[in-house]
Amino acid sequence: QVQLVESGGGLVQPGGSLRLSCAASGRIFSINTMGWYRQAPGKQRELVALITSGGSTNYADSVKDRFTISGDNAKNMMDLQMKSLKRDEAAVYYCSARFRPGWGTPVYDYWGQGTQVTVAS
Repeated sequence: QVQLVESGGGLVQPGGSLRLSCAASGRIFSINTMGWYRQAPGKQRELVALITSGGSTNYADSVKDRFTISGDNAKNMMDLQMKSLKRDEAAVYYCSARFRPGWGTPVYDYWGQGTQVTVAS
């Protein structure tokens, strides 16, 4: 069994900052990538940021220079620092992980339950 637990969501004013965290636990041999996605009401889920086990990062164009993703391989944890948040970035933010449960096993994609981010004054 694998668990991804997100934390750090909440209410923030436009232009404000928020930090999300994700902790992965359970039967995990190795994690290839971890990422953050978001889904606003009536919209498709979209990629926000990804980080590989080697530390390479990838961001959606809309969040570059404002969001920073970081990871701790030893702890299977990942953070997303968000700055200058905009109203239309209010959404449920989901943590994801692509991992192997054992040596030589296929990779699996797993999702957290999501954490709500509300951007409002």
